[in-house]
Amino acid sequence: MEKIPTLFVRDFSARPAVVLPEVSQGCEWVINGEGEATRKYDGTCVMLDPAGHWWARREVKPGKTPPPNYVTISTDEQTGRTVGWEPVAQSAFAKIHAEAVKNSTVETAGTYELLGPKINRNPDGYADHVLMPHGWSIPTIQRDFATAPRDYDGLREWLHARPYEGIVWHHPDGRMVKIKAGDFSTPEPTALPNAG
Repeated sequence: MEKIPTLFVRDFSARPAVVLPEVSQGCEWVINGEGEATRKYDGTCVMLDPAGHWWARREVKPGKTPPPNYVTISTDEQTGRTVGWEPVAQSAFAKIHAEAVKNSTVETAGTYELLGPKINRNPDGYADHVLMPHGWSIPTIQRDFATAPRDYDGLREWLHARPYEGIVWHHPDGRMVKIKAGDFSTPEPTALPNAG
């Protein structure tokens, strides 16, 4: 799985980096209303390949040596980070992943989000480690995501009003685009009316 492009152009001069109200090249299809909006979970990506082997997504910083058996997918031109897969068994998530496999029903090859108590501070409050198929959500969340706007201001407001990490749009041809609530600068507080 290649790194999914972000809907809006990132301003890397800001700390932390934020997005600008400018659509990233190649992501215009989202603004044009194409593709389905799905929930982006705050976990770590793993993949079950067609041969039945599990892989963990891993980024390697510029100048660092990739781990053994690492399969490179791509390198980000702006950050210099390389995205790829390493066997789950040698990853930092091996034990947690084994628990998640026992707690989940995984029947098909594909990508999954590894979620649970020891992953990214567990923002969704999972009691156990689980594997969530990418693009899947319960029907009430699917309906909520169908209401997501596709413009900068609307998305910023929509995401900041909800507990979700972000959105991933899936195009019928396989392309994907993402945006996270944290990609936007924090909204300005609303001024309280003068009580006097």
